[in-house]
Amino acid sequence: MSALASAEPWSELLEAATAARDRARDHLLAAQHPEGWWKGELETNVTMDAEDLLLRHFLGILRPGLAARSARWVRSQQRADGTWGTFYGAPPDVSATVEAYVALRLAGDLPGEAHMEAAAAWIRSRGGLAATRVFTRIWLAMVGAWSWDELPAMPPELVFLPPRAPISIYRFGCWARQTIVALTVVMSHRPVRPLPFALDELTAPPGDAPADRAAAEVEDPQSKPVRYDPLAGAAFAALDRLLHSWERLPGWFLPKTLLRRAALGAAERWIVRRQEADGCWGGIQPPIVYSVIALHLQGYAVDHPVIAAALAGIDGFVLEDHRGRRVEACQSPVWDTALSVTALVDAGVAPDHPAIRRAREWLVGEEIRVRGDWAVHRPRLEPGGWAFEFANDLYPDIDDTAEVVLALRRAGVTPGDPDDAACRRGAAWTVGMRSRGGGWGAFDVDNDSELVKAIPFCDFGEVTDPPSADVTAHVLEMLAGEPGVDPGVVDGAVRWLSEHQEPDGSWFGRWGVNHVYGVGAVVPALVAAGVGADDPRISRAVRWLVDHRNPDGGWGEDLRSYIDPAWRGRGHSTASQTAWALLALLAAGETGNGPAAAALDDGVAWLVEHLGDDGTWDEPWFTGTGFPWDFSINYHLYRHVFPLTALGRYVSALEDRA
Repeated sequence: MSALASAEPWSELLEAATAARDRARDHLLAAQHPEGWWKGELETNVTMDAEDLLLRHFLGILRPGLAARSARWVRSQQRADGTWGTFYGAPPDVSATVEAYVALRLAGDLPGEAHMEAAAAWIRSRGGLAATRVFTRIWLAMVGAWSWDELPAMPPELVFLPPRAPISIYRFGCWARQTIVALTVVMSHRPVRPLPFALDELTAPPGDAPADRAAAEVEDPQSKPVRYDPLAGAAFAALDRLLHSWERLPGWFLPKTLLRRAALGAAERWIVRRQEADGCWGGIQPPIVYSVIALHLQGYAVDHPVIAAALAGIDGFVLEDHRGRRVEACQSPVWDTALSVTALVDAGVAPDHPAIRRAREWLVGEEIRVRGDWAVHRPRLEPGGWAFEFANDLYPDIDDTAEVVLALRRAGVTPGDPDDAACRRGAAWTVGMRSRGGGWGAFDVDNDSELVKAIPFCDFGEVTDPPSADVTAHVLEMLAGEPGVDPGVVDGAVRWLSEHQEPDGSWFGRWGVNHVYGVGAVVPALVAAGVGADDPRISRAVRWLVDHRNPDGGWGEDLRSYIDPAWRGRGHSTASQTAWALLALLAAGETGNGPAAAALDDGVAWLVEHLGDDGTWDEPWFTGTGFPWDFSINYHLYRHVFPLTALGRYVSALEDRA
């Protein structure tokens, strides 16, 4: 229990929370860009930086100064045992460690240096290069350190399969789709641009596995449980062998030559048509780098306008300071701006405040009015909605659209207002993107194929986009306040969320870590939709939160909860996760007496006590999710906007009680 909450009556806690709210509010106002948006750093792991150096080596444009600055950052993230992980406090990851090691070799670090020897020894102890994921081995093949023959086949002819075919590119989530199309081109060319050194020191002797390997994998798991039918896996393994036979057919076999030429041309056109205004693809790192390589192999020179624009776009993802040069995997200005507007209005900033007016104007200007890949399965649906990034018009997402509409309504957009049409179009597009059963995924409709997960190529994370509790909750919260929405849509969302509540009372968090995020999203949405605070669904969720708070009064959850249920609701207290719990408790009306009210006060006191002198919170832990367990994110603005929202709502609730 927090010392502040236990020592002071609620009126004194209210005073302290109000002061903390005001300091945090001022900090956020000062962070707004003059154009009206907010954007926090989106921190991931050093594979982004390693692959940037590998890309530049492959293209022949790697410069020593740039490599040295990137290497400084990569070295700063190495742990005492010589390894790299994929999130703060993560277990060592063999693929990340191999990629970081190769990047440092490219930057000039020598195998005999202590930090390199430690990394190489650990890599060998975990099976060497052979233990890495498919994506890492593709990079190794491109630089001559792995055989293309030993990789799963993924032919470019895949682009010809119709959208409703069982393994069409449109069965993959949009992030996987864009990556896979580009990689089919790369894997067809089978390029090799050798490293200027060998990697013999990373090869584990045959059969040389440590005796404690099994125990180590249990303690620090490197893979997830099998999530597909083993029979499908066996079938795809047989198909992979068949495809390898197809790849080995000689060039004089005319049917293959003609089909391959046509497939490569179709894939090339598919990629070029999806390049965004900023030169990138999908606003995220994997399709950007692989699209550049694919087009380069198709004959696009480095100075070709398409490639030049892409490289300039990548430069826009670069951050640099005294710690070195690092590359963001993505940028989140629309998401960050919507959350910031909500936080500021909850903190008492008036809708007509200049900062809110600028943000509102910027958000409305970011509305997407063109069709993207989502229209393949919704051809009659009128476009509308918002994307995550500055430029990603072909892939608006449902989660951002819900949060933007909520923010615009909080910013004073009412029916009849000139900006009301954007909100209505966003709501209508969102309703049209509902999946069967009443829930929503992030980008596509009914993108829930279990079959594609069994493809041997797909070991790099989540490859489909099924409905999730957090996205569905955000949509429900938005639609519950929108005029003219079919009540059946709202009821269907409530029913979907009810059916997906976990036996322990929580919800799974697809895009945030994890069950704390799920509960923090779903409870406010259910209450907004008219579910009473005394409803069993709400009371079970509240009880789960109370049972999982930390002794210090905060909440936290480690990313290992994605693979080990024992970690659910367990982890170091963080500002963002504490705020998510508080938002649920506040929505449930827990401002009176009893264990939940005491937990609420303790959580608020934790936020007050951990607010820094600069008006924000420190949070090294990763609380965002790209692919559950496989790819994790530290949204640097999460530590601020969610606590500010929680403090604002707490102060309002207690002022009403007073």
